[in-house]
Amino acid sequence: MQDGAPEAGERDGVRAVAPRAPVLVVVVASAAVIVGVGLRFVTRSALWLDEALTVNIASLPIRDLLEALRSDGHPPLYYLLLHGWIELFGTSDLAVRSLSGVIGVLALAVAWWYGRRRGGPVMGWFLVAIVAVSPFAVRYATETRMYSLVILLVFVGAVLLDDIFGGRDGRGRLAVFTLTATALLYTHYWSLWLLGAVGILVLWRLWRDRDPQVRRTTLRVLGSLVLAGVLFVPWLPTLLYQSANTGTPWAGPSRPTTVVAVTFADFVAGAFPDGTFIKLVVGAVVLLGLLARGIDRRTVRLDLRTERAYRPEALVLVLAMVLGVGVTYATWSAFATRYAAVVFPLFAVLVAAGLTCFIDRRVQVGIFVFVLGLLSMGAGWNVLDQRTQAREIAGAISAEAEPGDLVIYCPDQLGPAGSRELQGEVDQVVYPTFAAPERVDWVDYAARNEAADPEAFAAQSIERAGGNAVFVVWNASYRTFDGQCEALVDAIARARPARELVGDGGGTYFEHATVTWAPRR
Repeated sequence: MQDGAPEAGERDGVRAVAPRAPVLVVVVASAAVIVGVGLRFVTRSALWLDEALTVNIASLPIRDLLEALRSDGHPPLYYLLLHGWIELFGTSDLAVRSLSGVIGVLALAVAWWYGRRRGGPVMGWFLVAIVAVSPFAVRYATETRMYSLVILLVFVGAVLLDDIFGGRDGRGRLAVFTLTATALLYTHYWSLWLLGAVGILVLWRLWRDRDPQVRRTTLRVLGSLVLAGVLFVPWLPTLLYQSANTGTPWAGPSRPTTVVAVTFADFVAGAFPDGTFIKLVVGAVVLLGLLARGIDRRTVRLDLRTERAYRPEALVLVLAMVLGVGVTYATWSAFATRYAAVVFPLFAVLVAAGLTCFIDRRVQVGIFVFVLGLLSMGAGWNVLDQRTQAREIAGAISAEAEPGDLVIYCPDQLGPAGSRELQGEVDQVVYPTFAAPERVDWVDYAARNEAADPEAFAAQSIERAGGNAVFVVWNASYRTFDGQCEALVDAIARARPARELVGDGGGTYFEHATVTWAPRR
């Protein structure tokens, strides 16, 4: 990310690099890594909507998998990897989540290498420890989604760029960088904004620097970015179809200030309920990473122009988020903090950089341990966090249901997680289409829901069930349904005596619902 790593003792514009990491730093960081590796394979929650949906798509034959993604809204690389993983290890919760866990462990190794390259041994240990116990990194290493892969690829790309701009720009590294950039594009669409930010900074460097060797290297990197775009062209028709027909109907756009606030909160505290203090402390450390340089054991100097050492990471992070949030807002699309996985590695670098500005080793190690302890609270909370109520709901329905009973999911977004947990010979359908619950068709989603008739659906459901029981798994808060699930439940209750079987667990679960039961006649 810059012109080579700083040399030991260099003070003019970059921070000094210690020749080796103190034993205590290595011990503390190693302990954090051990804890972080363990946390990447432990969580109590069942798979929620996005995870269950991902597994259901990845389980399809490859041709059907690629076709299913047209109505889902994502690129294919992670799904193809998960498809192969499922062939080897099956579809249990532990099996499908372990792919992200393994990828997350690989990311730790690359993070250590990148930190060492950018700031020496101490920086390497700081960075790997921070990523190891980051609530954000742990969350997505325990989720059957592509975000752990995004983090790994960004770290790999950063190492390659640091090599290339550091004078180690052989064709082999350029080729691997091209493949890494291409893999990012085929993993998540927000990689467009990350690579766009890198391209902007590379163009600025080309305009600013007249050194022939630097210009040759810069042009090669630009060529690699362009080639990655060319290699993405085969998927472009699917992307255009998804953009025109799927989008993010589950939420509206967020204000830029909200995006910054919730992203920072997820990076450092996750779902931990008392994360305000964590945000204050880690925020201060990030500012030190941007602005501070240690002068002596008692003095840290702040430079409002920012420190040059880690300015590239900060600029790419800011530019990528500005591009992504700008396009999201302009197209009236939703933002989820998981999209920011493309910049999380750069954020982690700034946290680690903030720790390196302390000269006194006792102070440095003390703050290091303190920050790791705070981050670990959020990471540990991930083990307890319940992402979906589907398991509780499935257990309650299974206790009462008999073969032939009808289970309706309203909205259909409750179907993938619910049907994964619910076993038995029951008839499971989704509102408003009567489709199978394993997948969600996002094409023209809002228009389809607005045209739905809950009274007609209820009548057809009663007819379909005959004398069998009807269970409605429903939640009134989903966007684009506007009271339809409540109307559906009311219509069924008017036709058949019904009662609440499971109460809404919104205080406990991220994905929650009520179950209304109309018993057999």
